[in-house]
Amino acid sequence: MTLIDNARARRLFLDAHALAETPTGPAKPAQIGDLIHRLGFVQVDSINTVARAHQMILWSRRNAYRPETLDKLLASRTLFEHWTHDASIIPTAFHPHWHHRFAASETRLAEKWTTWFRPGFKEQFDTILARIRDEGPLSVSDVGEGEEGGKGGWWDWKPSKTALEWLWMTGKLAITRREAFRKVYDLAERVIPAEHLHPQGDRAALIDWSCRAALTRLSFADPGELRAFWHIITPPEAKAWAEGALKRGEVVPVTLQGADGQTRKSLARPETLTLDAPEPPSRIRILNPFDPALRDRDRAEFLFGFRYRIEVFVPEAKRQYGYYVFPVLEGASLIARLDAKAIRDQNALHLRALWMEPGQRLTKLRAEKLDAELARLAQFAGVDQVTREPDWLRP
Repeated sequence: MTLIDNARARRLFLDAHALAETPTGPAKPAQIGDLIHRLGFVQVDSINTVARAHQMILWSRRNAYRPETLDKLLASRTLFEHWTHDASIIPTAFHPHWHHRFAASETRLAEKWTTWFRPGFKEQFDTILARIRDEGPLSVSDVGEGEEGGKGGWWDWKPSKTALEWLWMTGKLAITRREAFRKVYDLAERVIPAEHLHPQGDRAALIDWSCRAALTRLSFADPGELRAFWHIITPPEAKAWAEGALKRGEVVPVTLQGADGQTRKSLARPETLTLDAPEPPSRIRILNPFDPALRDRDRAEFLFGFRYRIEVFVPEAKRQYGYYVFPVLEGASLIARLDAKAIRDQNALHLRALWMEPGQRLTKLRAEKLDAELARLAQFAGVDQVTREPDWLRP
C-alpha cells in the first residue's frame, strides 16, 4: 500500500482546494464560476464580523474578487442555493442530482417537522404556491399575515415560514435572490434553467457521480469522507461504491501520514500518486472558519495538527479563543488563529488577538506578511486602516 507522507498529503489537499496557487489573476464571473465548480460549493453563512463566509472563501483564492460578482452569477442562474452539509451555493449544472435530496427531504421532514414545529404549516402549501405563482417572488415577511409571532428561535417559526422552508427543501421553490440576506423564494421552474430542472439518472448514477466528484475535490478520502462531502447519499452507499471502485481498479488503497506521524487508510485515484503536487506560496492567508479546506475539522486536525472549533455558540466566559476566529495559513501550514472585526463606523479592521500555534513564532518576516494580508483583508472589508488591541499578541 502506497504511503503518502504528510508534506505531500498537505500539498495535494491544498491544491485540490485552490490554495496552492497565488490568489492573483482575474476574478470576473467566468473565473469565479470556474472556481466554485472546482471547489464543488461554497458554504453560506450570515455572520459578518469581517465578511460573510461565501464571500471570504472566494476572496481567499482570488484577491481581486468582489461580492457583486457572485450576485451576477446567481442572477444569471449559473449557481443555485441549497444544502450540502449546510446551506451552500452550488453550480446549477449539479441541480439534477439534488432531486434525490428533495425526495429524501420530503420523507425526513414528514417524520420530524410535524413534531418540531407548530401545526398549520402544511395547510399553507397550496396557498403559498398559488400566491408566488400569481404575485411573483415572496419572502417570509410577505406571508403569514395575522399569524401569532413566536419567540424567534428556529424551533418556533411561524407556520408560513415553516411552509416556505419545506417547499424550498423539497424542491418546489428555489431562492431567486436575497435582500439584506433574507431569502426571496420563487417557483423552482422560474429560477432553475430548463436544462437543469429535472432529474437525470437513477440512484446508482447519483451514487457514482457523488463519489467521483467528491474524490476529485478531496484528492484522497475514505467512504465516510466521500459520503460527507455532498451529504446526498448514505454511508452504506458510499462504502459499496468504494468497494466496487477498488475491484475495478478505479481507486487504490493508500496510507496517509498525519501531522503527528500517525497513519490512516484512505483511497485515491491511481493518477493521484504521480501528480506533481505544487508547493503553496509562502505568503500568509487569513481563512474563513467555514473555508472548504476546514469544513472537515477532523481532517484538518489530522493533516495539519490544527484543532479548530467554532465558538459562536459558546458562552463568552467559556471561550478558549473568541466568537469568530480566523485560521491563518502560511504555505502548507496552519500557523495561527486570529480574532478580528471590521468596525465600519470607525473605518477600521480591528485586530483583537493573534495566537500562534504551538511551536510557531511570529518572526519579523511573518509579521510583515501578516501586515500585508491584514491590509488586503481590510480593503476587501471596505475599510481603510488596521487597528490593534495593545495586547493583541497572545500567549
